[in-house]
Amino acid sequence: QVQLVESGGGLVQAGGSLRLSCAASGNIFSINVMGWYRQGPGKQRELVAAISSRGSPNYAASVKGRFTISRDNAKNTGYLQMNNLKPEDTAVYSCNAEVRTSTWRDLISVWGQGTQVTVSS
Repeated sequence: QVQLVESGGGLVQAGGSLRLSCAASGNIFSINVMGWYRQGPGKQRELVAAISSRGSPNYAASVKGRFTISRDNAKNTGYLQMNNLKPEDTAVYSCNAEVRTSTWRDLISVWGQGTQVTVSS
């Protein structure tokens, strides 16, 4: 069994910053892609950023230049640094990881429980 635990959400004023963390634990052999998704009020879930096992990032156009995704493979942890936050960034942010398990070496997709980010104007 693999678990992802997010932390770092909260309330911040527009222009402020937050750093989200996503810690993976359990039956892990390796982690391929790690991604951050968000779902705002009345909106569909969207991909915010993703990072490969080698550290290559991809960003949604709406966050490029403001958000930075990173990971620490030794700690099985991913991060999302969010700067110059805007009210439209308000959403529940969830991390996702493609995990190769230790037991069977199968590849599974795991989701965290989500963390709320609220940006006030």
